[in-house]
Amino acid sequence: MAPDHLSRMIRESAARFGPREAMRYRDEKGWRSVTYAELGARVEAMARALVGAGIAAGDRVAIFAPNGPEWAVADFGVMMAGAVGVPVYATDTARQAEQVFLDAGAKLLFVGGQEQHDKAVAFESGAPAVVAFDPATRLQGPGSSSLASFLARATPGSAAEVEARLAAAKPEDLATIIYTSGTTGERKGAMLTHANFASQFRTLDERFEFGPEDRSLCFLPLSHVYERAWSYFVFRSGAANVYLRDPRDAVVAMPEVRPTAMVSVPRLYEKVYAAVQDRVARSSPARRRLFRWALGVGSAFEHASRTGRRVGPALRVKHRVADTLVLSRIREAVGGDKRFFSAGGAPLAREIEEFFLSAGLLVCQGYGLTETSPMVSCNAPGAFRFGTVGRPIPGCEVRIAHEGEVQVRGDNVMKGYWGRPAETAAAFEDGWFRTGDVGVLDPDGYLRITDRIKDLIITSQGKNVAPQRVEGTLSGHPLLEQVVVIGDRRRFLSALVVPNFLALEERAKSDGIPFSSREELVNRPEVVALYESVLSERSRELAGHERIKRFVVLPRELTQEAGEVTPTLKVRRRVVEQRYRDVIDGMYVAAEERGGGAARA
Repeated sequence: MAPDHLSRMIRESAARFGPREAMRYRDEKGWRSVTYAELGARVEAMARALVGAGIAAGDRVAIFAPNGPEWAVADFGVMMAGAVGVPVYATDTARQAEQVFLDAGAKLLFVGGQEQHDKAVAFESGAPAVVAFDPATRLQGPGSSSLASFLARATPGSAAEVEARLAAAKPEDLATIIYTSGTTGERKGAMLTHANFASQFRTLDERFEFGPEDRSLCFLPLSHVYERAWSYFVFRSGAANVYLRDPRDAVVAMPEVRPTAMVSVPRLYEKVYAAVQDRVARSSPARRRLFRWALGVGSAFEHASRTGRRVGPALRVKHRVADTLVLSRIREAVGGDKRFFSAGGAPLAREIEEFFLSAGLLVCQGYGLTETSPMVSCNAPGAFRFGTVGRPIPGCEVRIAHEGEVQVRGDNVMKGYWGRPAETAAAFEDGWFRTGDVGVLDPDGYLRITDRIKDLIITSQGKNVAPQRVEGTLSGHPLLEQVVVIGDRRRFLSALVVPNFLALEERAKSDGIPFSSREELVNRPEVVALYESVLSERSRELAGHERIKRFVVLPRELTQEAGEVTPTLKVRRRVVEQRYRDVIDGMYVAAEERGGGAARA
């Protein structure tokens, strides 16, 4: 029987896979490797140090750092000491980090390096006890210490105390408090148990093949439950986790790291798709025809072979040619063959799913929330249906309640929100967790998410519009980075369009469009006309009331630093709409005065 507690799990993995590579990371000297035996020893040392430092069972310990081996060592060490890990996004401001630290009542704060250390010592409530992972961190104040000096705090009795706490550990113990990134700006701490994470492992064991020979690229923030739960499974499986400190390096790193499986938000797949489409668009007519032919052959071959249908000899020959000339090159761009990709956190357009499958790369889109550890449902190599987020996982029930809300109950659902009994009670209805998402279950049990209840747009004409669906349809074009659809209680839909500035600037140079700044570029009539054409082209599958009637091309990206997107790249609609209120109102005023057409930045 598999361990039901994460600290017992990592101890078993260390013993079972001892000499195998557990972690890989890059420093100034290049790639470094950590074996399972080394990982186990570091976790044990961390647990003893925490006990020696006075951390009691049930105490909260926060981790404020970018991805890296130390993150995992601290996380497992905290759990082995019987304490509760509280992750903080490495990009959070001092104020945001302090709010999480104080709300959780944490006793200690691990920080990655200088950036997080300086934010911690700037807490208005006073600098907390801080331990810095990076030995180059310039420590300030008596409460700050290096990781090496902290590990020396272990006492002769620490090991025995760790063993006693581990023996008393139960599956229903609190493993972590994860604060939701909050598209509305409000963060609540979801309490997740060791049993919650065990429910995820059962699904992954049942639906996916993954083991000691595999490699995963860990680039989404470990502060988010998606990457964190998956990383636990990587270590449980004896595979290698390859860490990237900066998520923006993921596309470049894939050909070098060559992961065999990984999880991601849709933005990564959209960028790869857009880059390939852009390259094809700039190629000769003959090459464009070859590309379209190869994708068609790849789609026919993959759908037939993956669903048990017969693949005839003619199709096999065509596929070998298509794969040699085109499809294998797409796979190489993402680091070779994959057991699977996983996509979650936001909708992924069906055409992008089909594109990757044609190249022999299955993207298994799933659905979940922080409060559900995270998986509620997922597609898998043995059962997938594009345009859906798959079937519910074992041990999790899904129902469609009033207003089409998706509600769930099962082993994956959190204990509640930390210190918020009223919010916890409001999050449940008759024992079912209210996701706040709108969806439908098809006759075969596949779940399709259409939007967030609070995000649904009702126009002044009474038309219901799911903005995420519209945005997903518009995404994927090489010139588009972000699209935010507007229109609640308005006569028609409008949009804020964020260009892919690198692609747009290259296009402007090749077309001879002069500009001296991004502000000037997005206001050029040629550029406005270009985006009008792009939106029109991408809107062919949309109903009339779902089409964008007016838009503004923004001169900058939406950023986390400005509070416009979450650390997992979800748009904070209320923040964006408030920030651009004058621009949005201006589009509708101009429409009343002049009729349809585009608006400029």
